[in-house]
Amino acid sequence: MQKSLLLILWLFVLSTGQAQSQNAAISGKVTSPNGQSLELLTVALEGTVLGTNTNAAGEFTLSNIKPGNYTLRVGGVGYKAIRQPINLNTGENLNLNLTVQASTSSLDEVVVSASRSVETLDETPASVHVLDSRTLQIQSQISTDISNILANTVPGLALNSNTTSNVGQTLRGRNVLVMVDGIPQSTPLRNGSRDVRTIDPTAIERVEVVKGATAVYGNGADGGLINYITKQPNTSKPFSAYTSLTGTGMLFHSDNTIGGRVSQQFTGKLENFDYVASGTYEKTGVMRDGEGEVISPVYGLGETKMYNGFAKAGYNLSSDHRVEAMYNYFGSRQESDYVLQLGKYGERPTTGVKGEVQGEPEGTKYNHNAQLRYIGKNLFLNTNLELSTYLQSFYTVYGYTPYFENGGQSTIKSRKNGVRLNLNTPFALGSGVSGSIAYGADYLNDVTSQPLVDGRTWVPEMDLKNLAPYAQLQLSILQHLNFKAGYRFDNVSVTVDDFQQLVLASGAGGEYVQGGKLKFDANTFNVGLRYSALEYFKPFVSYSQGFSMIDVGRYVRSAKENFISQMNLEPVIVNNYEAGFHSQLGIASFSGAYFISTSKLGANLIANEAGAYEIERAPERVEGFEALVDLFLSNKITLGANASYSQGRADINNNGEYNDNEDKALTSLRIPPFKFTSYLNLKPRQNLNLNLQWIYSGERDEFEKNAKGGYSSGEGPVKAFDVFNLAASYQATEKLSLNLGIENVLDKAYYLPQAYWYGRDDNFTRANGARFQVGASYKW
Repeated sequence: MQKSLLLILWLFVLSTGQAQSQNAAISGKVTSPNGQSLELLTVALEGTVLGTNTNAAGEFTLSNIKPGNYTLRVGGVGYKAIRQPINLNTGENLNLNLTVQASTSSLDEVVVSASRSVETLDETPASVHVLDSRTLQIQSQISTDISNILANTVPGLALNSNTTSNVGQTLRGRNVLVMVDGIPQSTPLRNGSRDVRTIDPTAIERVEVVKGATAVYGNGADGGLINYITKQPNTSKPFSAYTSLTGTGMLFHSDNTIGGRVSQQFTGKLENFDYVASGTYEKTGVMRDGEGEVISPVYGLGETKMYNGFAKAGYNLSSDHRVEAMYNYFGSRQESDYVLQLGKYGERPTTGVKGEVQGEPEGTKYNHNAQLRYIGKNLFLNTNLELSTYLQSFYTVYGYTPYFENGGQSTIKSRKNGVRLNLNTPFALGSGVSGSIAYGADYLNDVTSQPLVDGRTWVPEMDLKNLAPYAQLQLSILQHLNFKAGYRFDNVSVTVDDFQQLVLASGAGGEYVQGGKLKFDANTFNVGLRYSALEYFKPFVSYSQGFSMIDVGRYVRSAKENFISQMNLEPVIVNNYEAGFHSQLGIASFSGAYFISTSKLGANLIANEAGAYEIERAPERVEGFEALVDLFLSNKITLGANASYSQGRADINNNGEYNDNEDKALTSLRIPPFKFTSYLNLKPRQNLNLNLQWIYSGERDEFEKNAKGGYSSGEGPVKAFDVFNLAASYQATEKLSLNLGIENVLDKAYYLPQAYWYGRDDNFTRANGARFQVGASYKW
């Protein structure tokens, strides 16, 4: 496959040879209406691979352009995109002065994750939430844990657990597929809940969150997907650098809590070659709660060392052809001097005390991601083509437990290799109607296992192969009515070898299981419509399907069947129905959505009498709403809020009803409580920015105590809490900025929802007390 990719690249290089002297160039300057030079705006020729950023003086240059007619697009976060038709003659050097207006509409954002083609949110009939670079920068001043950043900003995403685990951090009550530049990070064959925290924010340009079931990237996105889009090079100069130093610790209970963080980035463009590279190291101290108690070290974020290395390089073969390579490494290991001191559920927290930790350090030893990509524009029938090959290698170690015979530590190992081919052919159907067809195929090979550190097998290697052709139609009618419809066919097989189940401390296990091959097909459809003519009301409706496999590894490691072929491993097909809108009324921006998602088969995890998880295959229905508002009171004051609520039930007796006596609510492993977040952003001076955030999480009490007088996992009653966070930055000079962030400003002693819904003593842990990050960054 890789040889074929190189052959295709070589053929395109041969077909694009052209004398440089015949090509044209464009240069110019971009300013605001009051004449201010605008830095780091994107300037690109639509339909080509050529693009750049404006420098500090607002200037830009695009060279090596074939003569012809083009559309020049200029835009960026906080500004209305402008498009200007231009004609370039042979050898011409065109100079332009361009003016862009400030924008308060998020619909100007350009996204790729919803349809695997470049489009604005205004054209997308779906709920897509974008965390732009500015939002990431502000939130990273408060916390550099990406799972925390997402939880505090994305409506519909459940709150994080303040640990390395993202158990219960669902999107709209269902699974979320996490990706880095389209490379899957999730391990659906054996879900270890370590896929959200797999990259550091310093390597991320923006985050695109597509909500609701989608099959656009395949298995695992029955609740939606999170795509980390990695850093893009700053092409405004040959070389620039960025250095950041940060100190961290608890604000009021600082003993042993001091840590630090250093990050270095290099970027630039030389002729047709552009690059960006960064490295980040962070070491945290002990984490304490609002009363100064050491937070439980089990899968904790305290006393942790984190490493992230990132590099991306691209070369423009011509204005229509580009090759690009990306690599990212992430590692995080905890080396704690504390062990768990058991508390009492609902009464006193479980904490950490000095002690000797058994086993080797817990955490992700490595997460390697690499991708080679070719982009071709204006090929046959003006088709755009993108061909990429990628790999991901992931290894994480869990804590020591006496659960196994003679004790032990489990791990998850996962290797993924894949190829994606995506073509997009535009067309016109007469006056006022235009469109495109995106089509192609994906291939994925995923090999995942769960051995113990000492080599014993808990879950054997599961070898998944998935081939999926797809097609997506997009129509634009009179420029304001956008229609989309698509289909994807996934052919999946999973091979499991013969194995012997691991013997547990209870004496259970030790059974021999005959392996085999599981095969299934998934046919998924989507259709959507958005009307965007009216600025004050832009509605959309959509229907989309997604699928996910059940946690095969969890099932087979304790299955009662002796043959893989006897196991009920049929995937979950989810139907998502949604209606939403966006409105812009003067200084106010509103958006909202209501959704219903159903599935004939579920994969709900429930705890049996022994406390072990089993998979419940009953039909499910989840519904809810999300609402957002932003008020741009002036260029110095902005405030906003968002809210999300969902509820879900399982049809246990499978009669088409969800409120019978036998039916029940989905546990809080799946359904989060009501969440409300708001912010106030102040810019009292041009070089000073203040951001205050308030987060409120509501109650959820749906379940009775079990026969033992306690709560089964996921069913504990969740209590409400609220917390304030603060981020401040001061631009001391043109190159030097000073930053301060405080998580939990009021130093409250509170519990996150996971502490309650687990219903267990060992998980009843408090969240962080007041924790600060103070630092400085310098642009070279």
